Amino acid sequence: MFIVLLKFSDNREQAGEFMEGHNDWIRRGFEDGVFLLVGSLQPGMGGGIVAHNASLAELQNRVNEDPFVKENVVRAEVLEISPAKADARLEFLLE
Repeated sequence: MFIVLLKFSDNREQAGEFMEGHNDWIRRGFEDGVFLLVGSLQPGMGGGIVAHNASLAELQNRVNEDPFVKENVVRAEVLEISPAKADARLEFLLE
């Protein structure tokens, strides 16, 4: 399981130009069963993603395809978590 942090860079003002491609990239992540949750980092710092069903290398390749990453709108950091315990509603993450 992974947490992906997408923190705004100096090119933040270009986000609007690449928003459609970024949203398409997010949609594909959900369709492919890799993204579980996507949301904003507060206050206005960028975005965060909870991901699974991919290796670190596969996820890093996916992250590198995000137009926001390609155009340096955000800097990406991928954190890997080895789940040990989960609420019953999230037990599928332990498999």
